[in-house]
Amino acid sequence: MTDRSFLRNVPGIATGLRAAWAQGYGLSDLRHDVMAGITIGTVAVPLSMALAIATGVAPQHGLYTAIVAGVLIALTGGSRFNVSGPTAAFVVILFPIVQEYGLGGLLIATMMAGVMLVALGMARLGRLIEFVPYPVILGFTAGIAVVIAVLQVPDFLGLSVSMGEHFLANLGRILGALPRFDPVELGIGALTLSVLLMWPRLKLPVPAPLMGLVAGATAAYAINHWFAGGAGVETIASRFTWEAGGESGTGIPPIAPTLAAPWSLPGPDGQPLTVDFQLIQALIGPALAIAMLGAIESLLCSVVADGMTRTRHDPNAELIGQGLGNIAAPLFGGITATAAIARTATNIRSGARSPIAAVVHALVVLLAVVALAGVLGMVPMAALAALLFVVAWNMSEARLFVRTLRSAPAGDVTILLVCFTLTVVFDMVLAVAVGVGLAAALFIRRMALLTEVEQVSAEDHALVEGLPAEVAVYDVDGPMFFGAAEKAVTSLRLVDPRIRIVILDMHDVPSMDGTAIVALETLIREMHHDGVSLILAGLPARIILKLRRAGLRSVQGRLGYCSGLPAARSLALRWCYSHR
Repeated sequence: MTDRSFLRNVPGIATGLRAAWAQGYGLSDLRHDVMAGITIGTVAVPLSMALAIATGVAPQHGLYTAIVAGVLIALTGGSRFNVSGPTAAFVVILFPIVQEYGLGGLLIATMMAGVMLVALGMARLGRLIEFVPYPVILGFTAGIAVVIAVLQVPDFLGLSVSMGEHFLANLGRILGALPRFDPVELGIGALTLSVLLMWPRLKLPVPAPLMGLVAGATAAYAINHWFAGGAGVETIASRFTWEAGGESGTGIPPIAPTLAAPWSLPGPDGQPLTVDFQLIQALIGPALAIAMLGAIESLLCSVVADGMTRTRHDPNAELIGQGLGNIAAPLFGGITATAAIARTATNIRSGARSPIAAVVHALVVLLAVVALAGVLGMVPMAALAALLFVVAWNMSEARLFVRTLRSAPAGDVTILLVCFTLTVVFDMVLAVAVGVGLAAALFIRRMALLTEVEQVSAEDHALVEGLPAEVAVYDVDGPMFFGAAEKAVTSLRLVDPRIRIVILDMHDVPSMDGTAIVALETLIREMHHDGVSLILAGLPARIILKLRRAGLRSVQGRLGYCSGLPAARSLALRWCYSHR
């Protein structure tokens, strides 16, 4: 392969940005992108904080993710409209990593996942999403939504509960602590939730997440300063502290993301990690899970964006962009990023024209960190929990889940329920692996049912007319693979003992795998032992070549290949006359 042909096979980057500019980009497009970016930025600020806290890290790490990864992925990815940052789907994967390896371990695993995503894109595996059945996606996303919602219950109710990795254990702790709920925290959460649900009905241009948190923060401020004597409702500022550059404070540091080695950040014991082969080996599994979910989530988001805008994304470039973003973000304190479907859809509805809108969104988040850190620290934890309740509900697609249970085939319903249950009780990686395996088994079963072998009589086919009684013709219809080969061969073993020649009409056989070839070889050997000859008619040249490479070559009076039934009929008659 020449250098020039090799370069043609290497996936490009920034194809989303280049596609937007290729169609012409002017001042009007820039205005639309700026307005869309401001809208998405105001939504991303509270979501980024809430998702970081749900993951088990300080809120600024979610904001840094939206800033660094949001810009880099937008400029290097393959979609014109994707908005990337921390997403709810990752909470169930990242939370256990933080519990076991700390913030430093999470950032190292994220960088490893970024390398894997780049490798997937370079290997042109961007069509990965096409091989994940929809019941699997719907099952694990609904399961993730349930886990996220349960993780928010302590903050929503003001419970002092230490959450762990396992869903059932967490549920037991919450149920045991329910009698000690704080009615004030519950009131703040309920107020925020009410605003989040009712505000969209007013159809005002201000995003509901912003207004919900403003309402919750205002109520918390009033309670803390006028009714509780400075204590009462827990906020970001009362829970989190920070130290940077010799300075310290509470809440969110009013500092832009700065370069810092992930391995210098604290591990599970609060001390910097020691990066060695043992740690890297332990993080390979979590990194693979992050990369797998990141690829699925980002490509699914790209497909949704394409459907809304009638455009086409470059899946390989999108994976490369996502990988670069996840390699760079941890160097600035950012956690795992992927394309966010809800933010992307809002971006499109707000009039975005190019990836510049996502860049503006990241700049809005940066401005909020630098200029409004003190205000963001006033947001109550119960309000963030209410916001994540809404995120979890939207993510669950409950109506579609119920409709699928009612209308989908039994096999798809089983896959859906298995993936949902495994995600909730165990983890998403196991759910996807088992779900894809079940879907593959279901597909094999369905394809095997399509493969049939039927005897053809003179009344059914004119080309069979006039053949001697010792010649039988069978029509083989469907793929010959490991799931169907034994069924087809078993049918052919029931040949009348008076038959001396069997013609297999195989023009409707699109493929044969190794199992089918071995089964056919066994059948030929058994027929030869019984004195029966076999003629294969209508096979494509590529399958004939495959059979010949396996040693099944034409043998006079024993095995023959013909282009179709007419040629097979003539060959069968010659063999009959030679036998006589």
